Amino acid sequence: MLTWEINPGRPALTRAPALAGMAGAAEWLRAAAPELRSALHEHGVVFLRGLPVAETADIATVRDILLPNRTPYREKATPRSDFGDGVFSSTDLPPAQSIRMHNENSYTLTFPGLLLFACLIAPAEGGATPVADCRQVLKELPSHLVDRMKSSGWTLTRNYSDYVSLGWRTAFGTEDREEVEAYCQENLISWEWLPDGNLRTRQLRSGTISHPETGDEVWFNHLAFWNEWSLEEDVREALTEEFGSDGLPFNTGFGDGEPVTAEDVAALNAAYAAATVRETWQRGDVMLVDNVLAAHGRDPFRGDRKIAVAMGEPLDVLDCRPSVRPAAGA
Repeated sequence: MLTWEINPGRPALTRAPALAGMAGAAEWLRAAAPELRSALHEHGVVFLRGLPVAETADIATVRDILLPNRTPYREKATPRSDFGDGVFSSTDLPPAQSIRMHNENSYTLTFPGLLLFACLIAPAEGGATPVADCRQVLKELPSHLVDRMKSSGWTLTRNYSDYVSLGWRTAFGTEDREEVEAYCQENLISWEWLPDGNLRTRQLRSGTISHPETGDEVWFNHLAFWNEWSLEEDVREALTEEFGSDGLPFNTGFGDGEPVTAEDVAALNAAYAAATVRETWQRGDVMLVDNVLAAHGRDPFRGDRKIAVAMGEPLDVLDCRPSVRPAAGA
């Protein structure tokens, strides 16, 4: 039996016993895996402290036990370092930049059901990976926003560029336009090649889905994360002036064609904040996140920080009873 520490504002945490290296850790994890999965269904996230995780190979060992079915990183959106063997940096965005709450790859048709974060270098200050229970987020939101998302879904417009965000070659992992077009067609994404050789895509996705095992309905999307009103005011004004509202690297809207307002984004971020918990990283910590039940982000930090991530247990959105059937964007 695992002993759980449940404290306000912090994720459920359990401590590993004294273990004889990674061989002992692997044995303990195999025995604990069913209870960890049960706790994930209850809390959406669990924090493991005391494992002898010190390098990328150790993270891969933990991943192969707890997330045996790997999920590739599709439609890449932020810079990451590839540590090898399916383990990546959580993000390579600048330390001063916070990352808003989101469910990993909520805009793809197949996405990871589970995420594994592990701390190899703990930052001197800040740098937590906050998480929010998306069941609670759904309850906290104004009913008019929930009803609208259930009826119309949300749209994502991306403009791929090597100068702002990621270019299409990096995002899709190919130099071949025909491969990109085939992927888009298969994944219900409309595409447009621009005169400068860059790519613009649009896709319609559901804003709420249900967990395939627990049946819980959750708020599951990037609506606030990638909306123009989530940008700092000076950044939003500069990008809009340079590229126009349709040329932003990312932007979101409602599926019925109506824009998201600043008030909508404020309500969304308030709901996430009310549901957020966080734990200060220590070297060797491992955090498991049910990517359907919980959203995650990143706090700004100072000092060195090395948080790795692995993704597994792929899910098809249609197996999660989406409120809106995915379709190519208009």
